[in-house]
Amino acid sequence: MTSSLGKLYLIPTTLGDNDPLEVLPISVKNTIETTSVFIVENEKTARRFIKRISPNTKQATLKMFHLNKFTEPSDMPSFLEPCLKGTNVGLLSEAGCPSVADPGSDIVKIAHEQNIQVIPLVGPSSILLALMSSGMNGQGFSFNGYLPIDKNERKQELKRLERLSFEHNQSQIFIETPYRNNKMLEDISNILSKNTMVCVACDITLPTEFIKTKTASEWTKNTEDLHKRPSIFIIHKRY
Repeated sequence: MTSSLGKLYLIPTTLGDNDPLEVLPISVKNTIETTSVFIVENEKTARRFIKRISPNTKQATLKMFHLNKFTEPSDMPSFLEPCLKGTNVGLLSEAGCPSVADPGSDIVKIAHEQNIQVIPLVGPSSILLALMSSGMNGQGFSFNGYLPIDKNERKQELKRLERLSFEHNQSQIFIETPYRNNKMLEDISNILSKNTMVCVACDITLPTEFIKTKTASEWTKNTEDLHKRPSIFIIHKRY
């Protein structure tokens, strides 16, 4: 690896509006304070986060590349040009860890192709924190992203994931758009077998954190409002 190249730092952020140093190690603060080029999904929220964790950073000195659904794949290699000139670049998540249920994996792939050292920093992953606190199988699990919106397709997918969890003793993890969380839990409760275990992990690391594992049948009596609260769902049908 060429030592004159800059490095790509994968910089996690908080999962909500809490003090960054409550959940992030000092290494994240130190990296941000020594980095002036960032790849971000939303510049406004990225600058707000940087200001909170490093108030003395001069915002005018920061250069930001935008990585979102509007980014052309052909533009991505140019985001790492500073690394080729010896300057470090930070890939900054909107929430949690970059490249995990979050944009960034294409940038990391390009970094490897260009022999740029990739350095992941420690930070909160809602997926792993939910699994840790679920009581389900941390040895065998699968993250499935978003499930279909269509009612029939969603039903089929929930039953498929339930079957996989039973056949492979594998906990199945997925997420939903926050404003559809209540409907998702309602569908889970009504579609899955009554004894299938279901974990809901909501507002992880925040003062309003709610994490509970119950059977699908027990969740039919749910009184917790999940509307617009970032949530992780895990299901597992036991032997």
